[in-house]
Amino acid sequence: MTSLPVGAARRCQAFLNPFHSAQYFSPEIQQEVGALGIGGTESFGAVYLAGRAAAFGRVGPGPVTASFFSFSHELISQHIPAVWDIASPEDILAARLRAADAQLRRLLGEETVASAEMAEAAELALRATEACDRSMRTLYAAHADLPVPDAPHLALWHATTLLREYRGDGHLMVLVQAGIDPVEAILTHSATGKGMSHKWLMRTRGWSEDDLAAGRERLLERGLLNTDGTLTQAGVDLREELEDATDRLDRAPYEHLGAAGVARLTELAQGYTTTLVQGGAFPSDLRG
Repeated sequence: MTSLPVGAARRCQAFLNPFHSAQYFSPEIQQEVGALGIGGTESFGAVYLAGRAAAFGRVGPGPVTASFFSFSHELISQHIPAVWDIASPEDILAARLRAADAQLRRLLGEETVASAEMAEAAELALRATEACDRSMRTLYAAHADLPVPDAPHLALWHATTLLREYRGDGHLMVLVQAGIDPVEAILTHSATGKGMSHKWLMRTRGWSEDDLAAGRERLLERGLLNTDGTLTQAGVDLREELEDATDRLDRAPYEHLGAAGVARLTELAQGYTTTLVQGGAFPSDLRG
């Protein structure tokens, strides 16, 4: 049973997630992490992997592949653990926070960053994280061990990171239980129209065209994908079942916050996310 309106938690997360993930595409993260010696002209992979994995400390590629799921082990192995010899995880985490600060100030503006509403949003999001459990939530648990920044806009960014990784960890449990492998997860998500464009999949995830073609064949055999790459009805039903199951595993923080708190956090996050999107925080060709 839930005390929340139907879909309220998923809707809230849909506006919280971009507040965190916008940073991956920002010039600020490229500049800050690049100043440590990581990256280059085609630096998205190195910077992304280093920034998101730094919370683990000096790990090898195995834990990163396991927890990131949709990225190829070969891609991850190109950067992890070599990146730790260029810059320490601690320095990368500090650079990531500086980048978040700079991007949010640039796109939201100083008045919004310093507003009472921003402090309210941070308090609500942090309160939601109080109900998150570390058990089997590897990326969440790693980031939950990091200190909460003092500045409200960075505290909100930290809290949205925790809530994003918490839901993501649960989603991976659901995918594995359903027998969906990383390539199949990418393909079925893209087929919903909500995933990345083919260009960005090829740029970021490390899979080859042959890998994707083999994944399509497996999905065709399972009756989940049509020959034109769209989902069959069985595929549509499966994707919704996956999201519903993820919602159940992601219920705790939003139940803890309560209906009124979730509604208010959604309202605030929607405003911030809309401003970020309108400000060009995400590439125009990101979606398929």
